[in-house]
Amino acid sequence: MNTKLHDPDTRPAGHGGSQPWAPAFAPGGAAHAAHAASSGAATGFVPGRGGSAPAVAPLAPAERARLDAAFRATLARGIHGLCFSPYLEGQQPGSKIGAAQIRERLAIIKRHTRWVRSFSCTDGHEQTPRIAHEMNLKTLVGAWLGTDRAINAREIAGVIAVAQAGHADIVAVGNEVLLREDLSEDELIDHLRQVKAALPGVPVGYVDAYFLFEKHPRVTAECDVVMTNCYPFWEGCPREQALPYMQTMLARTRAAAPGKRILISETGWPDQGSAFHGAVPGTEAAMQYFVDTAAWAEREGIEWFHFAAFDEAWKVGAEGDVGAFWGLWDKDARPKFA
Repeated sequence: MNTKLHDPDTRPAGHGGSQPWAPAFAPGGAAHAAHAASSGAATGFVPGRGGSAPAVAPLAPAERARLDAAFRATLARGIHGLCFSPYLEGQQPGSKIGAAQIRERLAIIKRHTRWVRSFSCTDGHEQTPRIAHEMNLKTLVGAWLGTDRAINAREIAGVIAVAQAGHADIVAVGNEVLLREDLSEDELIDHLRQVKAALPGVPVGYVDAYFLFEKHPRVTAECDVVMTNCYPFWEGCPREQALPYMQTMLARTRAAAPGKRILISETGWPDQGSAFHGAVPGTEAAMQYFVDTAAWAEREGIEWFHFAAFDEAWKVGAEGDVGAFWGLWDKDARPKFA
């Protein structure tokens, strides 16, 4: 999942994809606002500004009925991609995951997405891409990198094996490694080059917050595909301004990576938990953000992955009380909004 707030001085507790070893960051101050001012200027929103979040009134019945219908239609039509983690309650990163569990969870979402993004190639997660391909889903396959070099080596070997078996349509070498400062730029580039050398013909890239591709042009240049995580929520943006603000995040990534294939590797909105500055979790907010993002992406031909398919109960401790509530389905695989 997401390790946001994105600009480093305002990061909250680390999400870390759906995977293991993301350290927790305490929420920071407003130094982020100056760094992201170019984004805020486009929307009138100043990221990182403190203060209490405004109360959000529920929609009138007719408006809620329209939102319900739009959400159901969007989900039925299907979106480009979903971030997928198969954890059941009581499981967490490090738990061993079986093929039957992965298959059961993928079967729930397969009608609603064309791509699945996985985050790890160890502890059983390396089975996800093969099972997804059996269900005619395309795969964005991640190797989770952190501070443990032995685990990193297993992840790299795992993702290479998955791709060489023909089950990776795109490979992501690391997720927010630079944001968490788990590896140096040179170490990350070495991993990218190792994977690219082993997988000719397979698009290989890196996932991070949009502004990290501005800060690390050598990493950006190394990517066949640039994968940007965009979370207006974790920059305190009110839901009403979230789509245009997210669009500025994508625009900044494009400016940092001219000519590159770029996709939004994570974006979403939580439906429960505490507000973060002006960003307020809520059922209607989560539904509207999903509907708005899907409609825009379809119009513009944007490749994007919604975070996430399922709620993950273990994330409450890692990310505060919003951490467990980013899914379209709850932790028990029941639809939350449809």
